[in-house]
Amino acid sequence: MTGTVSRASGAVERRDGVLRVGTRGSALAVAQTTVVANAIAKATGSDVELITVTTHGDTSRDSLSELGGTGVFASALRDALLADECDLIVHSLKDLPTAPVQGLVIGAVPKRADARDTLCARDGLTLDELPDGARVGTGSPRRVAQLKARRPDLDVVDIRGNVDTRLGRVADGDLDAVVLAAAGLARLGRSDAVTDFFPLSNVPTAPGQGALAIEVRSADEKGRGPIATALSAVDHVTTHACVTAERHVLAGLEAGCAAPIGATAIVDDGLLFLTATVYRPDGSEQLTASHAATPESMSARHLDEAARDVGQRVVDELLGAGAADLAPLGSTR
Repeated sequence: MTGTVSRASGAVERRDGVLRVGTRGSALAVAQTTVVANAIAKATGSDVELITVTTHGDTSRDSLSELGGTGVFASALRDALLADECDLIVHSLKDLPTAPVQGLVIGAVPKRADARDTLCARDGLTLDELPDGARVGTGSPRRVAQLKARRPDLDVVDIRGNVDTRLGRVADGDLDAVVLAAAGLARLGRSDAVTDFFPLSNVPTAPGQGALAIEVRSADEKGRGPIATALSAVDHVTTHACVTAERHVLAGLEAGCAAPIGATAIVDDGLLFLTATVYRPDGSEQLTASHAATPESMSARHLDEAARDVGQRVVDELLGAGAADLAPLGSTR
């Protein structure tokens, strides 16, 4: 892989034989994009250059709900891709709105990392061991609802900032704990901060959590060019199907990616299982739906068909049970 270029104004100069991969400039975004870039370089034999793009979500200190959800991180990257300032862009899939963007497509989803949420607490405490009224930081409405459902006594504090900033508030004694994604901590080499892992069986995470999305211009997805070759090399078909099913829940509920919704899909023994839960924001009530589908084969096409089928059945059950009245699902998709 070659070096990193920061995008200012105007197009980033194209160099022959170099694939330009766009990323947010945060340490986590660069770390996870570097993994993808190295895989692409190995698969294609091309030089790969990171193009860092500053998004409004990176510079604003407003809460995610005030900014319009985590989709705020995607827009500047997409602008750069549409402007031909990069050839591919890498997103944290949980931050990517479900509404399609004309001219762009998710071309690949690499193998998923650990999808669980974790607690990073002072003194090695687990969630059950935190004292009454402990201050726990998170910027996610879903995590707020899940924390309140299990520990109504907690003082849940809305926070922003990168991983080091959030962990620093625990180290400084301002917070007793923060909730962070296991995948992000692992990618930064900070898994040692984890004091409790939350099982997906009763704490489902954001649709797509732990997975990355590689987005490209629609015209570049197919064919035999280096971009199409790169996509084919890094796509993990079962992960792709699982996140498609999870994201179908968001789309079907017309929910934003910051809505209080958890979803988990797995492929096991020839079946694609999907469970999704919608929470009342204060954690006092929740609705869950689970369904399974049987793909005709493990091909990408058949897995995608199964994912959309099982996703729609979960959506229909949740809506029929009153999910739209349970929580403000939001219109930012």
